[in-house]
Amino acid sequence: MRAVIAEDSVLLRLGLVRVLETMGFEVTDVVGDAEALLTAVETSRPDVVVVDVRMPPGYSDEGVRAALVIRRQWPDVAVLLLSQYVEERYAVDLLTANTSGIGYLLKERVTDVEEFVDSLRRVAAGGTALDPEVVSQLLLRRHNDPLERLTPRERDVLALMAEGRSNAAIAAALKVSDSAVAKHVNNIFAKLDLPPDEADHRRVLAVLRFLGPH
Repeated sequence: MRAVIAEDSVLLRLGLVRVLETMGFEVTDVVGDAEALLTAVETSRPDVVVVDVRMPPGYSDEGVRAALVIRRQWPDVAVLLLSQYVEERYAVDLLTANTSGIGYLLKERVTDVEEFVDSLRRVAAGGTALDPEVVSQLLLRRHNDPLERLTPRERDVLALMAEGRSNAAIAAALKVSDSAVAKHVNNIFAKLDLPPDEADHRRVLAVLRFLGPH
């Protein structure tokens, strides 16, 4: 699996390269700013890019804006954003722009190599990986919307869905059966007014309801 790393911190950049190469990734390019990232993606067409949210020259949202360009111009390239702090609007912007191959993690997650690589592989495979801290903050700002209909357990399930977890992974995390998770997921669809529709992916729509502005 081919990867590009865009990170201005030399130490973190070296650490990411070592982790990815140890885990079987081919790191095709390592860059320190958003402009170089776009050039690298156009040239090498990787499977996934790992991007710092804040990059030179302004250290504001250069990484996010580059990620949005990548998703528009090269939709087959998955994007995993890394951030020092929870900046939930960036996760919302990316997930509402495209519902597959997107991740947003805090940099502290990189220290747990297994968890980080699992998230990166999930994103590269077309899934999502959303930091639990981002999920928690999004939960705190929900008021007077259909999400209020959910039970605490259903909210737990939806939060794990937003992290990109499968039913089996949710069952393992909550220590319940797969059938119990399936029942909770169906209840979530019903309470969020998401009837079966072949043209829609209800799991994605439920997560977007959870993430979207209210």
